[in-house]
Amino acid sequence: MATWMMRLDDAGDGPRLAVKDAMDIKGTPTSAGSPAIADRAEPAAADAAVVAVARSQGARIVGKTNLTELCLGADGVNPWFGTPVNPLDPSRVPGGSSSGSAVAVATGEADVAFGTDTAGSVRVPAACCGIASLKTTYGRVPRDGVHPLAPSVDTIGPMARDVAGVTLGMTLIEPGFAPTPYDPAMTVGRLRIPGVAEPAIDAAVDAALRRAFTVVDETCPHFVDAVLANGVIVGAEAYRQNGHLLAESSRLSDRIYRRLNGLYADAKGKLGWAEETRRAIRAELDNLFRRHAVLALPVLPGVAPTPPAGDDDLLLCVLTAPFNLAGLPAFALPVPLPGSHLPAAVQLVGPAGSEELLCGAAAALEAAVS
Repeated sequence: MATWMMRLDDAGDGPRLAVKDAMDIKGTPTSAGSPAIADRAEPAAADAAVVAVARSQGARIVGKTNLTELCLGADGVNPWFGTPVNPLDPSRVPGGSSSGSAVAVATGEADVAFGTDTAGSVRVPAACCGIASLKTTYGRVPRDGVHPLAPSVDTIGPMARDVAGVTLGMTLIEPGFAPTPYDPAMTVGRLRIPGVAEPAIDAAVDAALRRAFTVVDETCPHFVDAVLANGVIVGAEAYRQNGHLLAESSRLSDRIYRRLNGLYADAKGKLGWAEETRRAIRAELDNLFRRHAVLALPVLPGVAPTPPAGDDDLLLCVLTAPFNLAGLPAFALPVPLPGSHLPAAVQLVGPAGSEELLCGAAAALEAAVS
């Protein structure tokens, strides 16, 4: 039951939609996964903008899903409302913060789920649970009615069992959305980030990419700086949005209390550097897109981990956070990992506004490895 914060029963025969409980659904409270929010939450007067559009397209909202407290974590662990069970391996985390959304579609309890992504929060749980997801371009999907974590990097995206389901999710977000078929004459730039991913993960990603695309190795000198810079911005903005909750320490878990304080302290005096890094990484990536239609790299450094200690969960975002900083769309898709009962996951990244192309490229990759 930890998958769901609340089950709902919308009438109709449209797609079953699960919604992360950081998004408003008319007539229900929004908890953001924390008693500090939930204890005072009133039923929402209106749907979040993205939910309203989906409902107008016939989506049936089947429930609000669990998440990491305040969206401020990457493992999906929630000490207050329980942790959704990873359906691939119950000993391992489901990934977060959109944990319940990932599990709801992985277990077939929803056709599509909506999640939010500030440093990897739809891609990390997708990779952990063996499903697909799409982090959209910053600003493409309205965030009205969504609990803010870090407004300059927060995004919304669909999650589903496969590429077709993610594409369906995009049509619920944007009526008329249609993928662009991937042109085999295009190349994929394989981003190499030394010393981050386990060799077996890199090998699995390389093998999958070679089956579908013409691949060219590339580097990105500001990538590691961009991970740190995204953390600085998230820390400063998360404190600005949620720091008032520190006065209610008994209604925050120890980890989130420490994190809100610690991230803010780490961010002091670094915002100028973080913004310079944002410009640098965006320029580097834009330059790569002059040579390649799509960039590719793993989603996670390894497979879904067992519950991490302390703040180690943030390491799950080391390959995803730079694309939040740059505001670019990124598709996560599972691929086989030889010798493991768990998959690896490929991250396909495109220029701003290229979701249609990414869905087409993901479909080509999915067909090649299935």
